[in-house]
Amino acid sequence: MHIFVDADACPVVDIVEEIAEKHNISVTLLCDTNHVMYSDYSRVIVVGAGADAVDYKLISICHKGDIVVSQDYGVAAMALGKGAYAIHQSGKWYTDENIDQMLMERHLNKKARRASQKNHIKGPKKRTAEDDERFAQSFEKLVLMAQSN
Repeated sequence: MHIFVDADACPVVDIVEEIAEKHNISVTLLCDTNHVMYSDYSRVIVVGAGADAVDYKLISICHKGDIVVSQDYGVAAMALGKGAYAIHQSGKWYTDENIDQMLMERHLNKKARRASQKNHIKGPKKRTAEDDERFAQSFEKLVLMAQSN
């Protein structure tokens, strides 16, 4: 098992690395040239800037049984299709049971934004310590489940 993180602007990299190290699991962080990062624990892959370049690279190297951390529903859907596990930075697990609805909601929201001509949307609310704790608990649970399968 391996953990792959869609690390562009990902607020949970440190939590992922801490839990991965505790369970002796390798981590790969993927980012584009606009978000170059360094890590003492993880392998870092920097992908050329371009729409979805990081996403496609991540999906090309993940395998069945791996864990993917991404806020992108499309990446999660492709990871699930390969038999990998996927988790959002909020701690919500992507599953075969919920991914179709999530993709449909994303599509409908995008369509509504286009129709209203509003291109500026409020960003996510500021991340809290509770958000980090919720992610850590959910992620560790996922790691333990993936290890037992």
